[in-house]
Amino acid sequence: MPLARRIDVHLHIVPPFYQDIVREAGLGPARRAGYPPYSPELALEVMDANEIEAGLTSVAQPGVQFAEAPQAKTLARRLNEHASELMARWPNRFGAFATVPMRDIKDAVAEVEYSLDVLKHHGVSLFASYSEKFLGDLAFDPVMDALNQRRAVVFIHPTLHPSSRALTLPWPAFIMEYLFDTTRAAVNLLMGGTIDRYPDIQFILPHAGGTLPYFAWRLASTPMIDPTMPQWSREQFAAKLRHFWYDVAISSGPTTMGALKTVADPRKIVFGSDWPFVQAPLVADAIKLHTSPGLHSDAERAAIDRRNALTLFPQFG
Repeated sequence: MPLARRIDVHLHIVPPFYQDIVREAGLGPARRAGYPPYSPELALEVMDANEIEAGLTSVAQPGVQFAEAPQAKTLARRLNEHASELMARWPNRFGAFATVPMRDIKDAVAEVEYSLDVLKHHGVSLFASYSEKFLGDLAFDPVMDALNQRRAVVFIHPTLHPSSRALTLPWPAFIMEYLFDTTRAAVNLLMGGTIDRYPDIQFILPHAGGTLPYFAWRLASTPMIDPTMPQWSREQFAAKLRHFWYDVAISSGPTTMGALKTVADPRKIVFGSDWPFVQAPLVADAIKLHTSPGLHSDAERAAIDRRNALTLFPQFG
């Protein structure tokens, strides 16, 4: 078979300077084991071993929101310039989703402008929630306006809402809470009208959209249960769900993919690895399942691996 030449929209950077700053703040990633081994060279090794031609980098939990606004602004700029250095050194291998400091909306808009207009990043990465607010909250509209003007790609990554942090369940948050955080943000973007007010933003939902595909029928039933909700038809709900893009990171199994295919536009499903938090053995295992007979047709797999992403990122063509 020809090489897949995958485009990975879910590839994280965790440079040593960032790890040090996060640890000094007493924080870390959602997994208990701390940060996994990371370097650009390790990323390229994993990419080469798994036929990943290019990766769009982003910063995962905890982002820069743990810092006060001035420090968050400075750290976001440092991370974005680091991502640009990777792009300059390996222009055919790395793209970048910019980190946006959302503590101060003016800072956020300024970093969107700098990252997309000056650094020429391929889009931005936003967390599903910030403090008590989920994406779709009207407080974020100035950022959405700046993104819509640029027809930007927005990669959404889950984080931990305060309500999730308060749970007494003993399991690592990424197992369940990440999926729910993504789901809540997607519903808020949809029901609150953000995707209608800013139709030129291309939102990528990670991990097959969290639980969104599973409960899509229930979501579309809400107008019949509660007359105060938007009175959209099932067809209108379906169209809104097909507005989103979905990556397949940690979602390769037939149950998840079966649900995703019932709601997603097949032209808007893209490949994601979630490396390095998903480490090399699991990346390989997920791809083995992704390429197994019967899960996708050859044409579907080729579209997920590469062709769909080229609609968003023709630079890698």
